Amino acid sequence: MVAEADFAVAVYESLPSTNQQAWDAIAQGAKPGTVIIAKQQTAGRGQWGRQWSSPAGGLYLSVILAPDFPVNCGYQLTLATAWGIATALGDRGIPVKLKWHNDLILLGRKLGGILTETKVRHEKIVRAVVGVGINWANPVPPTGIGLQSFLSQQALASIDCLETLAAVTLQGMISGYKFCSPTGMDALLPSYHKLFVNMGQRITVEGHNGVVVGISDRGELRVRLDTRSSNFSPASVICLPPGAVSLGYDG
Repeated sequence: MVAEADFAVAVYESLPSTNQQAWDAIAQGAKPGTVIIAKQQTAGRGQWGRQWSSPAGGLYLSVILAPDFPVNCGYQLTLATAWGIATALGDRGIPVKLKWHNDLILLGRKLGGILTETKVRHEKIVRAVVGVGINWANPVPPTGIGLQSFLSQQALASIDCLETLAAVTLQGMISGYKFCSPTGMDALLPSYHKLFVNMGQRITVEGHNGVVVGISDRGELRVRLDTRSSNFSPASVICLPPGAVSLGYDG
């Protein structure tokens, strides 16, 4: 397990991708706890192969971990670190919520996201890179929000610069990482659900209407289907893997 004192931080003016730089560092012998930070990315990566826009002014950070978990536990790394970051920011008066399965939400808009990549050997995750992008003073799309502009409207700014944001983010990531376990994420779920912005959201799954009722202990989205729009029993709850549905944004 990585502790905060174990961090070895490298900061770059610009990188194609902090995650890729972290994998390159692993190939050169970098140890767990190595942190890669870039002031901008020219080829940032998002979920499902999407490009992550990473102009100057945002926080772009990747951490090397050595979980030694079964391969089917990799989902925990994203959910637990997202929860840890949201909690760390919440402790500073910033009401960050969680959108399944890898987004940080502030006032209904996207504040940041997480991309976890793993290396597997003999059905075990032997290395992982967890990348985080958080909007600070960079341009954001209509569905996004910058933390600096949010804090400028508060009576007291609890984070005053990117360096402080990076420190708080790392603190949160390691706090969340401590909840990861080969036996599942049962211990984390109650706290995760308190920040889960999609709870109660109505969605449509393959033409069937339903309502989001939580996250499973395997990191799946739990949806209770309406019996009037399906052939399932009244208590039917289905579990959807990441990427199965899009939950959208407010505004």
